[in-house]
Amino acid sequence: MNVCVYCASSQKIDPKYVALATEVGTELARRGHTLVSGGATVSCMGAVTTAARAAGGHTVGVIPQVLVDIEVADRDSDELIVTADMRERKGVMDARSDAFLVLPGGIGTLEELFEIWTARVLGIHDRPLVILDPWGLYTPLRRLVEGMYDEGFTRANVFDAIAWTTTVDEAFAHVEGRPAPVRPSVAELGEAVG
Repeated sequence: MNVCVYCASSQKIDPKYVALATEVGTELARRGHTLVSGGATVSCMGAVTTAARAAGGHTVGVIPQVLVDIEVADRDSDELIVTADMRERKGVMDARSDAFLVLPGGIGTLEELFEIWTARVLGIHDRPLVILDPWGLYTPLRRLVEGMYDEGFTRANVFDAIAWTTTVDEAFAHVEGRPAPVRPSVAELGEAVG
C-alpha cells in the first residue's frame, strides 16, 4: 500500500512526537508499505521518512516549490515531487495514497485531515483514514465533532469515516483494513451494567 502520513513540521514539540513518527516510519517499511509524505526533512516529517528508508522502505515526498526554496526538501526521497503550491501538494498526496494516517500535528496537519475526512464523509473516497493519538492531543477535536453532530451540523457517518487509535499496531490494523474488535468506552460499560 501507499500510506500517506500527515504529521508535524514544528521543531518546538516534545521529542516523544518525533519518536512516534520514527516508530511509524519503521513499522510502515517493515510491513512493506510505501510512505507518501510532505517531502520535508524537519521534525516528525523528517523522522518518519528517515526511519522508513532506514528500514528499507520506499518514500515519496511531495513538497511545494516555496518550501524547496527554503531548503527543507527531502532530497533523499526515492521520489521527490515538487508542486506549484500547497493545494497541488495535497492533491498529489491524495492521488498517490491508498490510506491516510494522521499523527499529532498543527494546523497544517488539521487542514490535511479535514480535507480527506470530508471527502470520505461525502463518499468521494472510501480509503482508510486513521488518527494515531497516544497522548490525546486530538481529544478536544473529537469532542468538538461529537458536539457538532449533537447539534445537527454533521452526519452520523462522520464517525464511521475515521478510526481513532492510540497504538502503532492498532493504527496499522485499521490502515490495512483489519481493525481489532471495537472495545466499548467506559461510559458504555457503565450503561450496560447500570
